[in-house]
Amino acid sequence: MAHNPSGALMDGVERRSIDHVPSTERHGKAWHQGPFWLTGGFMLPSMLIGFLGPSMGLGMGWSLIAVVSGMAFGTLFMALHANQGPRLGLPQMIQSRAQFGSRGAIFPLAMAVFIYVGYNVFQMVLAGDALSMFLPGQKIWYVVLAVVAVVIAVVGHDLLHTVQRYFSYLTMTIFAVVTVAAVLHYPMSDATPVATGFSGAAFLAQFAAAGGYQISYGIYVSDYSRYLPENIPDGKLIGWTFLGGFTGAAWLGSLGAIFASYVPAPDALRQLHLVGDTVFPGFGAVAVLATLPALIGTSGVNAYGAMLSATTVLDGVRRVNPTLRLRVVGVCVVGAVGLGITLSMPAAYMDSFHTFIAVMCYLLVPWTAVNLVDFYVVRRGRYAIADIIDPHGAYGHWAWRGLTAYFGGFVSMIPFVTLSFYTGPVTKALGGADLAFVVGLLVSGVLYYVLARGVEQHDASLPAEEVRVPA
Repeated sequence: MAHNPSGALMDGVERRSIDHVPSTERHGKAWHQGPFWLTGGFMLPSMLIGFLGPSMGLGMGWSLIAVVSGMAFGTLFMALHANQGPRLGLPQMIQSRAQFGSRGAIFPLAMAVFIYVGYNVFQMVLAGDALSMFLPGQKIWYVVLAVVAVVIAVVGHDLLHTVQRYFSYLTMTIFAVVTVAAVLHYPMSDATPVATGFSGAAFLAQFAAAGGYQISYGIYVSDYSRYLPENIPDGKLIGWTFLGGFTGAAWLGSLGAIFASYVPAPDALRQLHLVGDTVFPGFGAVAVLATLPALIGTSGVNAYGAMLSATTVLDGVRRVNPTLRLRVVGVCVVGAVGLGITLSMPAAYMDSFHTFIAVMCYLLVPWTAVNLVDFYVVRRGRYAIADIIDPHGAYGHWAWRGLTAYFGGFVSMIPFVTLSFYTGPVTKALGGADLAFVVGLLVSGVLYYVLARGVEQHDASLPAEEVRVPA
C-alpha cells in the first residue's frame, strides 16, 4: 500500500470517504485499473450471465457473439466513468448531486446501495456453495467470508486495489487452463449441443443481460480512480478500465455460454469441477476454489461502495463529518445487512439473479446516460467541488433537469422491459426482444442534453486552469 505523507492513511487504514482527495494524496498509474476491473468481472456471476442465451435455445456461436458484444457495449459506458475520478477527486455517486441535487440524488444513491448489497448476497451464496463442495458448514462460511470482505473494505482503497490486482494474476492463470479444457471437452469433442438455433429475441435478451451487467459497474468506477493523479492521460485511463472490465466479464460469460450450450440446466460450480478434473484429477477442486478470491475481493469492493453511497444519502439529509469511525461503522453495517439477507436466501437463486440483473439494468441505464452527458457534453468536466460536497451548495437540493431526464428515460423503458412478473407490450409485439436499455440510454441522454443546454458552469472551488476538459 502506498504511504501518503499527508495522512490519507492512518496506520495503514484509509481515513477518507466522501470527501475530496487533494493532489498531495494522489498516487497510482492508469494500468492499475486494468487488473482491478479484470478481477471485478472475473466472477461466477459473470458466468451466470452467459447461461441465458442457451437456456432460451440460442446456439453457442450466437450466444458467444451476444455475450461478447453486449459486454463490450456495456463496458464502454462503464469505462467512460473512470475519467471522472481523477478530474474531480470524488467517489462516483456523490457526483450525481451535480445532475440531481443533494436531495434529488438520494434516489440514485439508494439504488446504488441496493445494487451493491444485492451483488454481495449473490456472491456470498456462490462462495459458500464453492466451499461447501469440499467442507461442511455452508452457512458458517457465509459468516467467515463476509467478515474477510468487511476487513478488506475497512482498510480501504489501497488494499482493495492490491487484493484485486494480485488476484487477477492467479485467476487468469487457472482459468486459462480451464477454458482450454472446456473447449476440448465440449466444442471440439463429440458432445451434442443442447442449444443450436437462432432467435432474435434470445439474442437480444442475452445482449441486454450482458450489456446491463457491465453498465451496472458504472456506479463503482470513480471510487477506485479518484486517488489517481489529476494529469493522468484520459485515453490510457479509459482504455485500461475498458480492457480490464471487458476481458474479465466477457471471458467468464463466454465460458458460461459454452457450458450452457452443452449441459441442460448447468450448475456453474459443478461444471467447473467436472471440466477441471479432465485436466487431471483434483484440478477441478482447484478451479472451483479459484473463484473465491475474486468473490471475496469484489465483495469488499461492494461493501466499500455501499458505504460511500449510504454516507452520501445521510449527508444529503443531515450534514455528517466523514470521519474514519463513520466509514468503519458504515462498512460493518453494510456487511451485516448483506450477511443477514444471504443467510435467508432460497437455494434456487438463479431465477432471482436474472430478475435482479434486469431490474438493475433498468434502474441504472437512465442514471449513466444523465451522468455521462453532463460530464462530457454539458459541463465538460467543469464542476465546483466544494458545492458538490456541500449538500446546501450551488447545485441545490433538487435539480429538475436531471430528475426529469432520469424518470423520463425510465418511463420510456416500461413498454420494452422483460421481467419474470411483467413483459412490456412492445416486447410482446417483438416476440420477446428486449430493447429497453437502448431506449433508456437514448431518451435520458437526449432529454438531459436538451434540458441542460446553457446550464451555468459552477467551478468556484477550483481555478479554471486546474479543471481539465476531458478528451
